[in-house]
Amino acid sequence: MLKRSFDFLGAAFGLFLFSPLLVAIALMINLNSGPVFYRGVRIGLHGRPFRIFKFRTMVVNAEQLGASSTGDDDPRITRFGRFLRRHKLDELPQLLNVLTGDMSIVGPRPQVQWAVDLYKDDEHALLSVRPGITDYASLVFRDEGAILHGSADPDQDYLETIHPEKVRLGLLYLQTQSMWTDLKIILATVAALFGGDPRWCFPVQDESLHYRGQPRVSS
Repeated sequence: MLKRSFDFLGAAFGLFLFSPLLVAIALMINLNSGPVFYRGVRIGLHGRPFRIFKFRTMVVNAEQLGASSTGDDDPRITRFGRFLRRHKLDELPQLLNVLTGDMSIVGPRPQVQWAVDLYKDDEHALLSVRPGITDYASLVFRDEGAILHGSADPDQDYLETIHPEKVRLGLLYLQTQSMWTDLKIILATVAALFGGDPRWCFPVQDESLHYRGQPRVSS
């Protein structure tokens, strides 16, 4: 109950605070490339699907034109979309999902159905909480597009390189969940946007992290 109240008030304050920026971005997208929002289906609390709010950064009907995972060199990404993705501004509308109760500010990132279908029995615990805008995995994979840059099969590379670690970090969040944990992750997320090292917010020293906050990927 405390977390939901924190989420609701935080989302309402965030939408008020960023409203001029949100309106400006929406106008830019609409003038340059059409529909403002991307409303892809994600899986939420107790396995219920919901439609996520994100500023649209790709061409219309991008889901029909290629993979659901995207490198930062994906030709479907618009010029303004690259700017939004680089600065994580495309994620801001998810405050609307928090306001409606589909998401939390902090929690395991929401996944598409095919990724959830791959969960092992113990990994279904990730569906016991609302998915979040940010979490440990968001900090580790904040440059996910760079990891998938040049990939011939982004979905397969995501599945092999990123998905297992996102699941592990989501379970780590569940093990350490508290209001203090959420506050630390929020502060680390803000700091990371300005180039800060987010490792200080992790409960244990994690050998999969290096200085830039990216996972080591073996060749």
